[in-house]
Amino acid sequence: MASIEEALAIIKRGVDELIPEEALVEKLKQGRPLRIKAGFDPTAPDLHLGHTVLINKLRQFQDLGHEVIFLIGDFTGMIGDPTGKSATRPPLTEEQVRQNAITYKEQVFRILDPEKTTVVFNSEWMGKMTAADMIRLAGQYTVARMLERDDFDKRYRAEQPIAIHEFLYPLVQGYDSVALKADVELGGTDQKFNLLMGRILQKHYGQEPQVILTMPILEGLDGVQKMSKSLGNYVGVSDTPGEMYTKLLSMPDELLWRYFELLSFRPLTEVAEYRKAVEGGANPQEFKKILAEEIITRFHDAEAAASAHKSAGNRVALGEIPENVPEVEVSLDGQDSLPISAVLRLAGLVKNGAAAKDVLGRGAVYIDGQQLEDVGRQFSRGENVVIQAGKKKIARVLVTD
Repeated sequence: MASIEEALAIIKRGVDELIPEEALVEKLKQGRPLRIKAGFDPTAPDLHLGHTVLINKLRQFQDLGHEVIFLIGDFTGMIGDPTGKSATRPPLTEEQVRQNAITYKEQVFRILDPEKTTVVFNSEWMGKMTAADMIRLAGQYTVARMLERDDFDKRYRAEQPIAIHEFLYPLVQGYDSVALKADVELGGTDQKFNLLMGRILQKHYGQEPQVILTMPILEGLDGVQKMSKSLGNYVGVSDTPGEMYTKLLSMPDELLWRYFELLSFRPLTEVAEYRKAVEGGANPQEFKKILAEEIITRFHDAEAAASAHKSAGNRVALGEIPENVPEVEVSLDGQDSLPISAVLRLAGLVKNGAAAKDVLGRGAVYIDGQQLEDVGRQFSRGENVVIQAGKKKIARVLVTD
C-alpha cells in the first residue's frame, strides 16, 4: 500500500491542475477507496492515444486501490457537449449512443481493469427526472455565470446561436457527480468549467465537494497541434502493431519525454535516466522503441510488440526484413551483370544515380539483412535477394535476362 506521499506523486504525474490539492490529501488520509469519476460522451468511439491520457490516470487510481467509475453519458450524449464548439451540435440518436457505448467499453478495458471498474450510464438517474426536477436543477445556476464559459462567451459576442439545452449540459454533468457521490472527477483541461460545476452542485446538495483533476491535451505526432484523426497526427488504439511502431518512432525527438510522462507507466526516475542518456549522446530512437513496445504490449500483447518492427514496413530499422516485402524484377537487358547502383535505380529503390551514390556512400544499403560493404558489387542472372536502400525503401529483387 503506497504512502500518501507516494500516492500523491503518482496521481500528480502529468496533471495540469489539481483543485484543491489539500482536499485530496484529506480524502487520502481517510484510508478508504475513493470514488473516482470520469465521464465520456460516446460520440467518437475510435480512440487514439490522446484519449488514453485520462484513462491511464484512471488506471493509476485503480492500482492505488481506488474505485473507478467509468460514466458513459448516454443522456448527455443526446444533448451534445458544447465544449469548444462554435455551433450547436446535432444530438445523437439513442441507437447511435448505444452502439458507440459498446465500442467504448471494448477499447477502454485494454487499459482499465474490468474487475475494478464500475460502468454506469447517466440515463439511469437523468432519465427518471421529471420536468419539475430539471427546472429545479436549472435554478442552481444563473445565465450570467453560464456565459462566463469561454466558448459560450465567444458565441454570444459573435451573435452565434446558443440553444437553451446546451446550458443544461454542464448542469447535468455536475449532477452526475451528485448522483455518484464522486470524491474525485477527472477531465481534460477544456472540461474545467464542467468539473467545477460538480463541486458547486455537490455543495448545494449537502455533499463534500469533489476534487477535480485536469489532464493536458496531448500533442499529436507533429508535436504542434493536438492529437486528432482529422489532422492525421494520431496513433489509434486499434492501429496494428506495425502502424503503432512506425508512427511512434516518427515523432520529433523533443516530444519523446512528453509522451513518456503522459502515456507510459514507467517510473519517472527511469525516464529521467533515459533522458540523461540521450543528453549524453545516446540515440533517442532507442528510447522511442522502448515506449513503442510498452504501448503495443498494452493494446495488443508482448509477442506483437516484439515483432512489430518487422511489420512496420521497415521504415525505421535498417537491416530488418519485414513481412510482405514487395517483389520486383530487374532485367540485365543483354548485359552479363549489373552494378548495385543500377540495380537500385532499376528496382525503384532510388530515384536516380545520384541518389544511389548517396545511399551507398552512407552505408545505408542492406542485402538480405546484411550491410553491403562492397559498393562495386555486381549482380548476375538468377539472383534473388532482399535489398534495402535507406529506411523506407525495400524490395525483393529478382535479376532476369
